[in-house]
Amino acid sequence: MRRARMIRIPLARVGVAAALAAALVGSVAACSESGPIASPTAHPSDVIGQNYQSGDGSVKTWAVADRGAPVDLKGTDFEGAAVDIAQWRGDVVVINNWYAGCPPCRAEAPGLVRLANQESAAGVHWIGINGVDDAGAAQAFQRTFSVPYPSIQDTDGRAVAALQGSVPIQAVPTTVVLDRQGRVAARVLGQADESTLKVLVDGALAESPGASATP
Repeated sequence: MRRARMIRIPLARVGVAAALAAALVGSVAACSESGPIASPTAHPSDVIGQNYQSGDGSVKTWAVADRGAPVDLKGTDFEGAAVDIAQWRGDVVVINNWYAGCPPCRAEAPGLVRLANQESAAGVHWIGINGVDDAGAAQAFQRTFSVPYPSIQDTDGRAVAALQGSVPIQAVPTTVVLDRQGRVAARVLGQADESTLKVLVDGALAESPGASATP
């Protein structure tokens, strides 16, 4: 009977393996919301070769006392009209960051359209931000899904930069709900679920128009 041979692994290789394991743990920990914007390979459901960073549909809300300054967002839509959400102070505003070739953007579009149509009677305003498409591609998307609200053409990145200063935008799509004072009340990172977004919008509507961050 042959004796089983013991395979000895050089200590140097053990050290390399340990270092690789530590690096892997570190890279996973770095993909948190409090860290920098995630890289295109940070999420396992990312689609290789497509220009978007997928999110998981996670929701973050901010208590009234924790909300910052009103969001200053303006630009020009794909029809050439000026857009400035400051004119909507006193009403709830929903902002959706999207582009036409993004699969989760297309998947969420029918639900967003239904909700926008339903909530318009309550005075909720909707605005998109698109930093990728030209007017032809964006308008084709809007016609395909009968989108009832405009989108800011943001190829220079100014609109996203303004929003990024108030709330982390780590995925496309991302949907943000602003309260009546223009402050960030909630964010959906990734494809927005229609029923979840309705709860967030209705919650912002239910707040007192005079709700303030200072007690």
